[in-house]
Amino acid sequence: MDNKTLEFVTYCISKLAQVLKMSQREVYRRLKQSGILYDYIVPSYDVLHTFRACLIINVTARVV
Repeated sequence: MDNKTLEFVTYCISKLAQVLKMSQREVYRRLKQSGILYDYIVPSYDVLHTFRACLIINVTARVV
């Protein structure tokens, strides 16, 4: 994973934690456990980082 992707993943986790009122650690654990982190967010970075944060958070929050 390159630096840009890592920064994006960190940003997503941070925003999700705020919206869901959970710790970042718990959000990371749930994203990893569900498979969405490494099967969707990381491989789709090139497309996802062009979307507004609210769209990414809304879609991802439904899975967590």
